[in-house]
Amino acid sequence: DGLLSSRPKADKLTIMRDSRIGAMGVVALVFVLLGKYAALSSASAAGMGLLLLLMPLAGRCAIVLSMALLPYARPEGGLGALFYSPDTRKAAMVATTAWLIAVMILVPLAGFGVTTMLAALLVPAVTVLLFSAWCRNSLGGATGDTLGAVCELSELMTAVGLSVLTS
Repeated sequence: DGLLSSRPKADKLTIMRDSRIGAMGVVALVFVLLGKYAALSSASAAGMGLLLLLMPLAGRCAIVLSMALLPYARPEGGLGALFYSPDTRKAAMVATTAWLIAVMILVPLAGFGVTTMLAALLVPAVTVLLFSAWCRNSLGGATGDTLGAVCELSELMTAVGLSVLTS
């Protein structure tokens, strides 16, 4: 709700701290759920297996990459700050390496080619970079809410991108 409002940074962070969901949060939630449903229902059998393995991997890797790219946005701290550490960049390198290895093994095993492999690598990366830039401009960094959002967006975009290529 806060991220999609047109208010100043401090107001956005206040809105995001509220545990209640607002109209923009509901719209985002419905969009993500319907998008994942549509992507999964249009995938072939081999594509479905690939999507079910790569979607959660892409989402979790996106969280770690976002943490490496963005500082924590709340000066007073918050629940998302618990996950930041001096080793965040090392963890991002490990997660990215694991992601690369998983894609390079799973895509050919599922019977798909180089185009699918490139899409599986680039779609989540571009999603993380664009969303991180938006969070930096809008909030000055990441919060727990934005880390969860980048996970869901990366899963969605991976599902959509790969379902197009594997159906």
